[in-house]
This record gives sequence, structure tokens and C-alpha cells, in this order.
Amino acid sequence: MRIVVCDDSKDDLAEIEGLLEKYKENNADAAFDVMQFSDSSALYQKIQEERLGDIYILDMIMTDKTGIDIGSLIRSTDQRSVIIYITSSDDYALEAYGVHAVRYLLKPVREELFFEALDYAVSDAAKTTKDAEYQVKTKEGIVSLPYSRIAYIENYSRILNIWLEDGKIVKSIFIRKSFDEEVREISKDRNFMQVHKSFLVNWNYVDRLSSGSITMKSGRRIPVSRARAADVKREYLMFVSKQYRQGDGGK
Repeated sequence: MRIVVCDDSKDDLAEIEGLLEKYKENNADAAFDVMQFSDSSALYQKIQEERLGDIYILDMIMTDKTGIDIGSLIRSTDQRSVIIYITSSDDYALEAYGVHAVRYLLKPVREELFFEALDYAVSDAAKTTKDAEYQVKTKEGIVSLPYSRIAYIENYSRILNIWLEDGKIVKSIFIRKSFDEEVREISKDRNFMQVHKSFLVNWNYVDRLSSGSITMKSGRRIPVSRARAADVKREYLMFVSKQYRQGDGGK
């Protein structure tokens, strides 16, 4: 689990770091690493490239990009991460509610309130990460599929074919909603993208992107619609760049 902290006051950033260390000392089962930012614009840019954290602890009032700017960006693609705001003013509580922040703490931060907020955030983030599953109605009943096992989802004559990483297929019953609605929640995960009106792919199982199509690692070619082509290319390059940074190329 990763906690991302952003505050343009280095003193406040150091205080939060100290509280996090104390929390970890008092909770032996609290397993998380911390990424710190004092530049809100730098964090904003990183979030545009990838999903950074499971928990975000954000100052509300910062130069250039505010806590609300960052929270809104997070929520544009990620409904699972937990957001905690720390601020010197209570004037922005309504805005914090708008991005589904779980806590709104005033400076100077009281240790007991901070620890209570972390208890809630850690529990919620762990549950959300564990429960990241796609539920599909089949003839045998509802089947829950971990996101990580799904290579791509195909809409064929209003029946969903969920292709798994091992080549198996899970078929839904006839769907009454549109395909866009059926995959809306899973599409919020940055590893997935709807590349065509009838296809959603998991970038982890994409072999290459060509003009007008994607080739999966299984060898299956999936069409890319013209209307989505530019966005698909951008997201694919961002995903490849992230993988490169995390692998040998990033050393």
C-alpha cells in the first residue's frame, strides 16, 4: 500500500511524515510506503501519468494546484483511492465532500484525529484493493473476476465475453444496459481502456499497438475506433513509459 502526501510547507510535510512513522510504530500490521511532494504541480503531473497511491493526504491550500484540483483529477479516473485533506481553513469542506474525501482535518493536526483518519483510510484502501473485482451475471449466477485476470472484454450481440489471462472465456447473459455502462466502473482503473464501442482492454495483456488495431499477447487483434485512436495511442504510450520506468529502463 502506498500513501502519497502533498503539502507545500516543508515543516508541515515533516510533521505529517513524523505522524505516519509514529502510526506505523504503533500498528505492527500497518504495511505502507510513503511518497512525498512539496510541489503540487509535480504531483498533478504524475497523477496524469499513473495511479500513484492508495491513500492521498493533501493540503487544501497550495500554490498553482490546490488540493481540490488534485482531488478532482484523482476522481476523474480513480474512485478507489482514499483522500484525506489537511488544511488551515474550514472554508473548503463542501468542496472536499465533492471529491469524496473521507476526512477533513484542521491544522495544527491533532494526533488522535490523524490516527483515527488513518485507521479508516488504511482499512478502506485495503478492502477496496482486495475487492477490485468485476461482477458478471452468467447462466450459472453472478461470477466475480479479479481485474488482474481480465485480458479484455468483448460485447458480442449484447453478450459479454470476458477473456481471461489463461485463455478461458466467461460469458454473460444478455445485457440490457449499453456496453459503456457495463464497463464504466472497471474503465476507471488506469490499466483498462475502452478502445472500441465493443472492446475494453487491459494494457497488461497488450503486445503492441498498430494503426487501427491492438494485438493482444494471445495473438488476438482488436479493432481501435477512429474516434478513440488518438486517446488510445496516448494512453498506450503512457502505460509503456510507466512499465519502462519500473523495469530495467528506469534504473
